[in-house]
Amino acid sequence: MVVSEVPKLSFAAEYFFKMGVEGKRFRSTVLLLMSTALNITVPEPPTELQELQEALSTDLRARQQRIAEITEMFHVASLLHDDVLDDADTRRGVGSVNREMGNKLAVLAGDFLLSRACVALASLRSTEVVLLMSRVVEHLVTGETMQMTTTSDQRFSMEYYMQKTYYKTASLISNSCKSVAVLAGHQSEVVALAYDYGKNLGLAFQLIDDVLDFTGTSASLGKASLSDIRHGIVTAPMLFAMEEFPQLRTVVEQGLDNNPANIELALNYLGRSRGIHKTRELATKHANLAAAAIKSLPKSEDENVRKSRTALIDLTQVVITGTKKRDAPS
Repeated sequence: MVVSEVPKLSFAAEYFFKMGVEGKRFRSTVLLLMSTALNITVPEPPTELQELQEALSTDLRARQQRIAEITEMFHVASLLHDDVLDDADTRRGVGSVNREMGNKLAVLAGDFLLSRACVALASLRSTEVVLLMSRVVEHLVTGETMQMTTTSDQRFSMEYYMQKTYYKTASLISNSCKSVAVLAGHQSEVVALAYDYGKNLGLAFQLIDDVLDFTGTSASLGKASLSDIRHGIVTAPMLFAMEEFPQLRTVVEQGLDNNPANIELALNYLGRSRGIHKTRELATKHANLAAAAIKSLPKSEDENVRKSRTALIDLTQVVITGTKKRDAPS
């Protein structure tokens, strides 16, 4: 799906899909599990309809899998673009595409992935799904712009931070989960539950990623630790810490990039505060809301459905407790 007539463009576009640097495929795993979790158990059809039902089921599964592929392409395209904007040197433990092949090719590779994803999206022939997934691209751009153009008050607003986090991280997984449900022909209640799961899981994921930026190592994060604060990006742990130590805002406003003394002072305030703890609490709240959405789905006796739902619920806890390599946008 990402092959180009130009070999160098193909190589850049496939860079993070190659073995060893392909990431954890967290989003596509969620979507494939969601596809099974939303399966409807119907009465055994007459013999003459069995083949038709099996064909329709296979076609639906293929279309839902296509959503997972599109989601991964959207995600990787956003990483390519983010690394250019952030002048990043590494991603997933290897040299970033912009460092290895230059900014221009990295941007074009991201654009190429988006264009291939849009072609795949159009092939699904679902206007509603096209609208949902197109909105994701709008949100990715909106979230990045919000991060780059904040006023002083917005920069230190928890409400603004959460809205930006939804756009940059949670919109992709929530609207992808919703698309999977739409393709399956579910009623609005089930579609809403699929969306709620993705939204809250995405928010929990990013909140923990923000914690790991302070507590993790470069090896566990797949990026340099303290990268957010060094770029002047204020995340939940710092916002919560400022509620206890208002003077921390002044330190951050003075600038932390290339200012070791201010970084040390900011980290001192953070360590004395409950900022990390309160961020974990907020992440846990969203993880629990995601689990509740799955538990609210219509009952099913199908063993595969039940196993997939259990796995989706288990993932909400993995997000909270997991410390392995993360791959969220910066």
